[in-house]
Amino acid sequence: MDNPFFVSTDKSLLDLPMIHEFLSKRSYWAKDRTMDAVQRSVDNSLCFGVYAGSGKQVGFARVVTDYTIFGWLMDVFITETHRGHGLGKMLLSTIMAHPELQTLKRWGLVTKDAHALYEKAGFVVVENPERMMEKLS
Repeated sequence: MDNPFFVSTDKSLLDLPMIHEFLSKRSYWAKDRTMDAVQRSVDNSLCFGVYAGSGKQVGFARVVTDYTIFGWLMDVFITETHRGHGLGKMLLSTIMAHPELQTLKRWGLVTKDAHALYEKAGFVVVENPERMMEKLS
């Protein structure tokens, strides 16, 4: 049976209210993110939506990148009712195979609980975390 789900980078298909609701209310990393912040982040990222055959959006991820050296994978999610069917793997596979991201030398991401998923896509724990720095505001 064919997979009735698909991934697209067409921003006109994105369901911004659904993305905002998930990020601001159901994610641990983006609680209380405003709709304006979601809109601006979508405008300035390479976005991937996961859709059922009906066109209903069931997942999302975005990459902040220079399209040459570095990409940061962010805001990755599959809605709760659609988890466990390989959609996260399909989403990551599509992202990693995207033609405009093939020259990237380094990818980054932060996760609390999805290490196994990202390891399957080739991510590893940072080798020298003492070299990493951050500034939070």
